[in-house]
Amino acid sequence: MPAPGPSPLQSGLPAAAAHFGAHVLATTLSRGRAPAEATVVEPPAAAPAAVAETPVTDAPVPSRPGLPTVPVLPFGTHAPAAAGAAAPAEAAADAGRTAPALERIMRGPSGLGTGDLHPARYGEPPPPSAPAEALHIPGLYHHPVPEPDPARVAELSRRIKAWALDEIQLYPEDWEGEFDGFSTGRYMVACHPDAPTVDHLMVAARLMVAENAVDDMYCEDHGGSPIGLGGRLLLAHTALDPLHTTEEYQPQWGRSLYADAARRSYRSAMEYFVRQSTPSQADRYRHDMARLHMGYLAEAAWAQTDHMPEVWEYLVMRQFNNFRPCPTITDTVGGYELPADLHAQPAMQRVIALAGNVSTIVNDLYSYTKELASPGRHLNLPVVIAEREGVSDREGYLKAVEVHNELMHDFEAATAALAAACPVPSVLRFLRGVAVWVDGNHYWHQTNTYRYSLPDFW
Repeated sequence: MPAPGPSPLQSGLPAAAAHFGAHVLATTLSRGRAPAEATVVEPPAAAPAAVAETPVTDAPVPSRPGLPTVPVLPFGTHAPAAAGAAAPAEAAADAGRTAPALERIMRGPSGLGTGDLHPARYGEPPPPSAPAEALHIPGLYHHPVPEPDPARVAELSRRIKAWALDEIQLYPEDWEGEFDGFSTGRYMVACHPDAPTVDHLMVAARLMVAENAVDDMYCEDHGGSPIGLGGRLLLAHTALDPLHTTEEYQPQWGRSLYADAARRSYRSAMEYFVRQSTPSQADRYRHDMARLHMGYLAEAAWAQTDHMPEVWEYLVMRQFNNFRPCPTITDTVGGYELPADLHAQPAMQRVIALAGNVSTIVNDLYSYTKELASPGRHLNLPVVIAEREGVSDREGYLKAVEVHNELMHDFEAATAALAAACPVPSVLRFLRGVAVWVDGNHYWHQTNTYRYSLPDFW
């Protein structure tokens, strides 16, 4: 009897969706409800809100029981052209006045269906363009977002500063200007417009501030160093993924979580997150933070050996040292859950990875001059391209814009394909949330002129 050949690869999405649907149906019937009511799985009770808020109620898709509903727009593989995409006629006119590297960027997306790949914009009117004082990278493919709700921005900014100053003593007095300049409130409101309350936004804001504190204090400007980074990160990571040890040593570990501001911020932010999230959401976040820390260590190792990575090696590092932990919690901040079996699907993992990658290259582009002005050599995509491909700084920067644009189109195509293949409501909502997070992340970089400026390459 001949040996059987390998079985054909099959997508796990239908099985995962069917498994989730059966689980919801069984849960619903066990509670004596009609199947039409089964839309979400009830999570653990959330932490009580500190301030009563007006809920968002203009939505057809329910959120968690007891929480307000939030808007959800339909997905489709043939959505209207995304706002902000380059118009072919304008791009052609610009191309006649620019250098070849810039011409390739200014032509904008090309190929079958590239004008219809941004599901988060389906059925929405185009939002206003960025403020005149915002930074503008010619040819960068992105989608503008509406101005974040100023009332939410103000309240979130007040609360996150009170947490940082009064609750965990995160930074000394002379760092206050930098903290305010980071504009955490505007960042998180832009990235999570469907958050039911400011308490939900605070979950994301604490984690963002904590991640930034660890990066600054362990890796970067405020006392960071590649030397000994692995030990520091390992101890800090136990604030997210707790130690389980003997009774004798447990108290010593517990006290270590208060040893420095970075660990205090991780410990506190994670405690709040665990109260708001489900166990699978919390475990997902821990996994993505381990990925982030692995990326920190790779970059630190290169710094210690003075290694200039190849471009592909740099992109590997940036897939780990990137923003991925932020969009991966979009369902927690939105007050619902993408079930673990759907989150784990390879197609969903590709969407999330591409979202993190494209968001991180946005950071490379906007922080380029800031990093060049800092002590030491900072690796970013334009620098690595210029060095490894033997081109000028300008050509390296413009090539990095091209890389960003290609990844953005890949992200949108993967998102649209997954939405069509698995139209489960929680999947569609999660995909839209990740796409909106990508747009909000760009908006924050583009409008944060306190932190960023652009090179004179145009």
